[in-house]
Amino acid sequence: MIEPFAAALEVSSFFASRKMRYAFIGGLAVQVWGHARLTVDADMSVAAPLTTGSAPLVRLITGHFPSRSADPVDFAAKTRMVLITASNGVEVDISLALPGYEDHLFARAVDYEIEPGKAIRLCSAEDLIIHKCVAGRPQDISDIQGVVDRQGEKLDAAYVRRWLKDFSDVLANPDILERFETAWKNR
Repeated sequence: MIEPFAAALEVSSFFASRKMRYAFIGGLAVQVWGHARLTVDADMSVAAPLTTGSAPLVRLITGHFPSRSADPVDFAAKTRMVLITASNGVEVDISLALPGYEDHLFARAVDYEIEPGKAIRLCSAEDLIIHKCVAGRPQDISDIQGVVDRQGEKLDAAYVRRWLKDFSDVLANPDILERFETAWKNR
């Protein structure tokens, strides 16, 4: 098994056994929905409570997996990220999700079987595009095109456009929506 997928399976088991909502995003999802490319880590999003704060969740995660930050609770409070290392040495970046859009991401996530009887929750192709459009780095632009090329008409373009318009408006950045439109035209 490819090391990032093995790490994803380990972390997935941790969250699934605690009945927590999560989904893998980033390079692992690109492997499934877009064009295959090298990835050496795993990125994911996990539902995090707002009412009690993230500290208990961060302590739960870093009590099981080694943290890559000296003060993970403070780091998470500032960045909404928990940086850990799986037992095979693969780095896993965990985004602490906020209610709203990411509730839809979790509801649309799919089980992806890595090997018989072993699956992880993976964001939908549409949600991967949304994450990549918001990030907008050169690799993200390439990944967007790969997902659009590979998934084509199977994509729910209206769903993607609706969320990207919201993110474009909130962040006052029309490029966010345009990244998808450009990829859609070039498919």
